[in-house]
Amino acid sequence: MSRKLHLFIARAALAAACGSTLLYSQAPGGTAKPQPDILIFTDGEKLIGQLKSAKGDSVVFKSDMAGEVTVAWSKIQELHTSQPFAVIGKNVTVARHADVSQVPQGNVAMTDQKIVVESAAPRTVPVADAAYLVSQPDFEKAINREAGFLQDWGGSVTAGVGLVEATQNSETFTGAIALVRTEPTENWMNPSTRTLLGFSAAYGKISQPGTPDIKTAIYHAGAEEDKYFSPRLFAFGQAAFDHNYSQGLDLQQSYGGGLGWTTYKTGAAELDVKASISYIRQSFDVSTSNENLVGTTFAEIYTRKFQHGILLNEQISFTPAWNDTSAYFGTGTISLTLPVHKRLSTSLAALDTFLNDPPPGFKKNSFQFTAGLAYALK
Repeated sequence: MSRKLHLFIARAALAAACGSTLLYSQAPGGTAKPQPDILIFTDGEKLIGQLKSAKGDSVVFKSDMAGEVTVAWSKIQELHTSQPFAVIGKNVTVARHADVSQVPQGNVAMTDQKIVVESAAPRTVPVADAAYLVSQPDFEKAINREAGFLQDWGGSVTAGVGLVEATQNSETFTGAIALVRTEPTENWMNPSTRTLLGFSAAYGKISQPGTPDIKTAIYHAGAEEDKYFSPRLFAFGQAAFDHNYSQGLDLQQSYGGGLGWTTYKTGAAELDVKASISYIRQSFDVSTSNENLVGTTFAEIYTRKFQHGILLNEQISFTPAWNDTSAYFGTGTISLTLPVHKRLSTSLAALDTFLNDPPPGFKKNSFQFTAGLAYALK
């Protein structure tokens, strides 16, 4: 083999090697793969991976070896990121399209329980003063995002069915749709608006040849729009429609508005109390019992998230009428949702309705317990 041929082969091999090195050193699209983040525990143990976020006194870190773990800030000796984050202080207000120059943004280095944000003008934030760490791309996207009314809806659909075919034939159906839309959706931003839509139904019938059918029909539909003046204070308008065959109530219409206050809120629980002035129109099967009322509705709503995705919802409301002190009513509900698989859950719920002025022959109290399957929309 000639010397020229040897030289040609050597040059070709070198070009191929350089091309392969360049190809595999770049991620798809020609961008270099980011360097990993480093978390060092107080005992010296090290995790290499990616910082996902931080909230309050804990950090979420994803490691190839350990998976996604939640670590208390107090157990971290050092934390270094290769990607920029926004560090949101506990006393900092963040809203869409607002001036966020007061929010430090840049790569993060934490030592001695102090977060140093590496930027053109480095800033130091004590861990105790940091409420959230959010990746800079997510932060900018949320601040500049425009959300339409058809976006960001969440909630659940619940259904249960029972059938019996024997001497007596019976059929029961329960169902509910609960929709909620909160803007903005990010929990590190102050709430602006919240929209609630709900519908529930409980229907049952028992039939037997030669005897009248026994029927139960209870329906409820409601809508509410909340407007926040601060992270805890909000005004709201609402409308509700109720039908309860078991109490002789053909249709109750309620329209009102008032103020609400979030008295307690953490990452796992929230308690709201509300008071409103309402106009109520009650139409009964016995028309002589019909009434037009003006009253005040007092309500509280409590939600609690437990481990493994278990969710508790509880609500109580009471409405005394001003123009007829005997025409008061109230409701109480409690539900427990137990995850089964992904978005599918088992739902257990109880609803108690009290109506002080039903027509003669009807009970004042109506209680129902339902069990069914729930599907989370988001």
